[in-house]
Amino acid sequence: MRVAIMGVDGYLGWSLAQYLASYGHVIGGMDAYLRRDWVAEVGSHSATPIAKMTERLDAFYQVFGKSLRFVRGDITEYEKVKEFLRGFKPDCIVHLAEMPSAPYSMISANHCTWTHANNLAGTINLLYIMKEEFPECHLLKLGTMGEYGTPNVAIPEGFFDIAYRGRTDTLPFPRQPGSWYHCTKVHDSVNIHLACKLWGLRSTDIMQGVVYGVTLPEMLTDPRLLTRFDFDEAFGTAINRFVAQALVGVPLTPYGKGRQARGFLPLCDSMQCFRLAIENPPEQGEYRVLNQFEDVYFLDELANMVAHEANEVGYSDIKAEVANIENPRLEAEEHYYNPDRKKLLDLGYKPNGDIRGTIRSMLCTVAEYMYRINSHKHVLIPKIRWDGTKDTCQRL
Repeated sequence: MRVAIMGVDGYLGWSLAQYLASYGHVIGGMDAYLRRDWVAEVGSHSATPIAKMTERLDAFYQVFGKSLRFVRGDITEYEKVKEFLRGFKPDCIVHLAEMPSAPYSMISANHCTWTHANNLAGTINLLYIMKEEFPECHLLKLGTMGEYGTPNVAIPEGFFDIAYRGRTDTLPFPRQPGSWYHCTKVHDSVNIHLACKLWGLRSTDIMQGVVYGVTLPEMLTDPRLLTRFDFDEAFGTAINRFVAQALVGVPLTPYGKGRQARGFLPLCDSMQCFRLAIENPPEQGEYRVLNQFEDVYFLDELANMVAHEANEVGYSDIKAEVANIENPRLEAEEHYYNPDRKKLLDLGYKPNGDIRGTIRSMLCTVAEYMYRINSHKHVLIPKIRWDGTKDTCQRL
């Protein structure tokens, strides 16, 4: 299949390009390098050194024996996006070209409005281009389990059956976003669902859990193929941050009580699920929702797991410890959490099932770049608060 990845320079985008190429798919990609800019803006960088795109493309060709057709461009530039997709003629468009950080969206009014403008305009551009140019194409858009919030009932995959005042219907499950970023994802879901009904487009909305990990087998052949490993409060996901903290001897910092439950999955599982969704598209006119995670964990459970593995591996002279800090977010500290994930299993998803082994592998890989974390240790303690204050979070 011909797969166009919007946001191909990012953590997931660059990983997916390699993973799909190893399965014989033809890959094209577009990116404006904004992830690099955002991380620099919050005072950080990737722990793994990220090569220039020209170097990445050379390595891609040498390893996979085929070119990745790349265009530098912004998802909000309608004509630029249309020109790229016209030239590439995709069977599937994977939409990863959004600002993906809840904390970043909460920094200020400008960050909030920019996140809305970028994320919503980019998705609407793709929908109109598909309507006009590629009505048979499959849009696979990255959503987030965070759209659902933490309701006190089980979370279905997108839709649920309801009986109310003597009548029944199947309706979208209520969304309860917890940040401005999550609001944009909810708006995306509504817009894509409507486009499928209005124009007969086909789309998969991936409600993905928190991804952790740093390498795929394809990346180990050439260091230029490495993907990002962010560890700052805005773009470093929980386990990745815990790994970075353990390696440089900084206490691991679950927020608040650490009893928030979330769905997590390793990078290799995320790639497997994307491939299954791409190779098994929905019907024309169908808006399909897939919940994508390996398992549900508590944040303090994960922090203790990383600390244990770090102490076993012994890369740091300082014993890794867990030290809960004030929660900069406004969220339930303890809650019910029971999401479904049946559809991907039906498509053939086989969960990795070895979270400790994956954490150990991450520690061993990232230890080589410990100096890059040490030089930016200041970003490991959160300063972005949901209530708008500027105080640094203190230990509990």
